[in-house]
Amino acid sequence: MNNEIKPPLWILLELTHKCPLECAYCYNQLDFANTKDVMSKEDWFRVMEQARDMGAVQLGISGGEPLLNKDVVEIVRKANDLKFYTNLITSGVGAPKGVVAKLKEAGLKTVQLGIQSHDKNTMTLITNNKSAYDEKIAFAKEIKEAGLQLIVNTCITRQNIHQVGEIIEFAESLGANYLEIANIQYYGWALKNVNALLPSQEQITKAREVTKYYREQRKDMKVFFVVPDYFATRPKACMNGWGTTFLTINPDGVALPCNTANTLPLTFPNVKEFSIKEIWNESKAFNYFRGDSWMQEPCRTCDEKEKDFGGCRCQAFALTGDMNATDPVCIKSPNHGVINKKIEDSMIFSEDKIIHRNRLNSLTFM
Repeated sequence: MNNEIKPPLWILLELTHKCPLECAYCYNQLDFANTKDVMSKEDWFRVMEQARDMGAVQLGISGGEPLLNKDVVEIVRKANDLKFYTNLITSGVGAPKGVVAKLKEAGLKTVQLGIQSHDKNTMTLITNNKSAYDEKIAFAKEIKEAGLQLIVNTCITRQNIHQVGEIIEFAESLGANYLEIANIQYYGWALKNVNALLPSQEQITKAREVTKYYREQRKDMKVFFVVPDYFATRPKACMNGWGTTFLTINPDGVALPCNTANTLPLTFPNVKEFSIKEIWNESKAFNYFRGDSWMQEPCRTCDEKEKDFGGCRCQAFALTGDMNATDPVCIKSPNHGVINKKIEDSMIFSEDKIIHRNRLNSLTFM
């Protein structure tokens, strides 16, 4: 494998882990409340400048809920001045009045809005927020009135997978340019809730058929369907390969090669102590899974390792306790049975109650 270190292309700023929603599938780690908002506006500016100097071109602004950060408009303006293509990833809930117009004026290009369902009761069940439905509709209207591109992202679980057709029509009614029907990936809170959330193979097959039918009818709105890892036979090329393309900065300044990498037993550098160039090129954590020297069999001699890079390290660690293991999703993995067991258990314990992220947090970390 090519060990040449190329600069990051896509930067994600997680401005805060605070959020008005308590989504059962949140990818943030279970102890997310321990991640404090210590990055100042100037810290974010410095990160963007350094990343742009290295050649980064795409900038995502996320959270938690990024609109809870008082400096979000200035951060977008700075990104626009640096010639980044900016994308806001938001719940649309709790947004300050008039913020969309201000973001558009600051140079924001695209908004990705999370919509869990066309049905208010289902959305309330998943997010544990009774006002989310009405706030999201109002926010989507603001986005379109401002002339911004709207991407609707719907995370699919057992609770809403039967609604795929109605969700597509709902997204179209909101004026979405793109709809991503994303079967969730099981990390963090989603893994905690896997028995309550994981659909069956039959449900996924039906949802794909419905999506295909609706996709063929739509000319203006593009519809994408993302299959969950657990029903694949080969792992995804996670983040396009560790430390090759994506760079995430947490609210506490910790730099990560993917959103959930801090669940691994590695020590990640902080942008308050090191430059982006030092972090990307020299840090032990960012170099740990570059190349193939870390790989175990069957990955090391697999003819597909250039495609999937051994799969997801976070998933391997979460399911096997070994971050160097072959991603259990792969049918060649000696740990593939772990995935089969997860699927079997989710069918047996399908009535498990959802644990919302703040609810467990209040029990554990007070």
